[in-house]
Amino acid sequence: MIQGTYYKEWSRMLGRDMEFKVYGHAGTPVLALPARGGRFYDWENNGMPDAIAPLLNEGKVQLFCADSIDAGSLLAGDTAPRRRAEMQEKYFNYLTSELAPRILTLNGAKKDTLLWAAGVDTGAYQAVNCRLRRPEVFAGAIGLSGLYDVSRFLGNAADDLVLRNAPLAYLAEDGLVDKKLLAKVEENTLLLCAGQGSYEGDALVDTQTMTDALTDCGLPVHLEVWGSDVSHDWYWWGKELNLFAARVFG
Repeated sequence: MIQGTYYKEWSRMLGRDMEFKVYGHAGTPVLALPARGGRFYDWENNGMPDAIAPLLNEGKVQLFCADSIDAGSLLAGDTAPRRRAEMQEKYFNYLTSELAPRILTLNGAKKDTLLWAAGVDTGAYQAVNCRLRRPEVFAGAIGLSGLYDVSRFLGNAADDLVLRNAPLAYLAEDGLVDKKLLAKVEENTLLLCAGQGSYEGDALVDTQTMTDALTDCGLPVHLEVWGSDVSHDWYWWGKELNLFAARVFG
């Protein structure tokens, strides 16, 4: 079993300590994001570092598993939508402006190194959101069984903060993401995957809708739809990550 190094550090953006865990010693830095309501240790507990063990051991990838604050943002159904959107925006800024530079420092990265992001379920949404909004920080993203229609969590995208965190909505607008920069990249810098099995219904619809939205904007995306046996769980996410990580970082 791949062993990780634990960190607990103060976030100025969030006004609280945030935990994360690091696997591997070198290679492309990859920010890993958990499923809805998840924790930084979920990737380890469900065998995701083990799924890419050769890449970690060979120094081709270094995995940084972040915590979520979903209980106070996406899943805080007892608070106003605006408040949920504010917390999601703070989390986005934490990931991209605090944790990302910290990752590069721990990675010993050379100047101008870009991160990757990878996530499952709502973590896939977070990963893709990071990639689309901050392409100067993130070189690419892997979204597995993603839930990209955040209206189910944040409400109507007419609110400016909701719009800023709703890729299906902001891709249809001008000026919210750098489409010219994103259009120049290769197909394999944004990889989306969903299965057709148990509990994958929403993820399958959202993944196809996300792919269509990107394609309509002329942005490269690679979509894979796996079989009817592929369900919404870590067993399959490990298999998908193994395949995609080997393709991108191997």
